Amino acid sequence: MPIKRLILLDDYETNTYLIWDAAHHVGAVIDPANKAQEIAKEADRLGFKVKYIINTHGHADHIGANDELKRLTGAMLCIHKDDNEKLANPDLNLSSFVGRPFTSDEADWLLEDGDSIEIGDITLKVLSTPGHSKGGICLLGDGYIFVGDTLFFESIGRFDFPDSSEKALRKSIQKKLFILPDKTKVYPGHGGSTTIGHEKTNNPFFF
Repeated sequence: MPIKRLILLDDYETNTYLIWDAAHHVGAVIDPANKAQEIAKEADRLGFKVKYIINTHGHADHIGANDELKRLTGAMLCIHKDDNEKLANPDLNLSSFVGRPFTSDEADWLLEDGDSIEIGDITLKVLSTPGHSKGGICLLGDGYIFVGDTLFFESIGRFDFPDSSEKALRKSIQKKLFILPDKTKVYPGHGGSTTIGHEKTNNPFFF
């Protein structure tokens, strides 16, 4: 179960993740921030077809390459149902806020808590984790989790956006993430990876 991190949006250093089943030559792209052609070429180089494009939430720095990547690969675009409205609204996806307004195509699959995304023999379970964004999700695999902007190395996501909530974010982390085994590898939307155990012990937001 290979995972590769790409950083393609220099302004925000958003992590775009490629995960694939090498035996079945199929994979997914999580949070395609920018440079769709580079992502598609990398998937081709690694030998897999992109089956899904998954947005952990609908903010501009996580959806910037949605449209072009979908056209290049034919992949299915997925986002939680509560963040779907952000795709077509530059104010809600915050691209207007940074002076470069854009929209994304509609999602093909509106995810809900508990959904399973099958990628060959890989299963990613959708965990609804509102707080940073109303429709924020995490994607739980076997011993690892993609957390978007919910949790970072010794930090947590911002909660000063229109549909953000510090209370909801803390609840999501404590009730959905901190119940996972300590060894669970955490892949955040920005910055380096960490583990659930490290964050439970060292994250200053939970002291």
